[in-house]
Amino acid sequence: MSRKIIMSLLLTLAATSTALAAGDPAAGQVNTAICAACHGPDGNSPAPNFPKLAGQGERYLNKQLHDIKSGRRAVPEMTGMLNNLDDNALVDIAAWYASQKPSVGAADPALVASGEKLFRGGDLARGLPACTGCHSPDGTGNGLAGFPHLGGQHAAYVTKQLTDFREGKRVNDGDSLVMRAIAAKLSNQEIEALAAYIQGLH
Repeated sequence: MSRKIIMSLLLTLAATSTALAAGDPAAGQVNTAICAACHGPDGNSPAPNFPKLAGQGERYLNKQLHDIKSGRRAVPEMTGMLNNLDDNALVDIAAWYASQKPSVGAADPALVASGEKLFRGGDLARGLPACTGCHSPDGTGNGLAGFPHLGGQHAAYVTKQLTDFREGKRVNDGDSLVMRAIAAKLSNQEIEALAAYIQGLH
């Protein structure tokens, strides 16, 4: 094996271990008092326009917190709220919410069938992949890959995020633009159905 390949592998392993460093949930809880007003004391937001953070993957949460703090992801309600928190505090907050148990919502019976069809099967004719590929069949996501937990999330919040990806208002889905590419193929009705199904998924 060449020296360049070995160095590349070592750098990749170092970056991966840093990215996956676990935070301290107890320390994170201390910094979440102000978050409770919108996200609930345990991360199960009672308001449908604010996301449930409980049970969300630590890696995904950490990325979102950093993106919001840096301005890469625009969330007007969060403006300035993370400014005084360093990287360690953000990792700890992510660990706290990841350690909490998520609540489950109820799906709209009128939309379950069409939402489930898209979530589980996508639409191959339109090049639309199934959501299960990244977010798992039960909606728990893929923590190691940083793909978010969706099951039980508020339908109103999911609808807004998919619409924002489609309209280019949310752009922090990485260089592959995966969510923007998928959302671009979804109609308003399909987004509504997916969101309704996801809200009751567990």
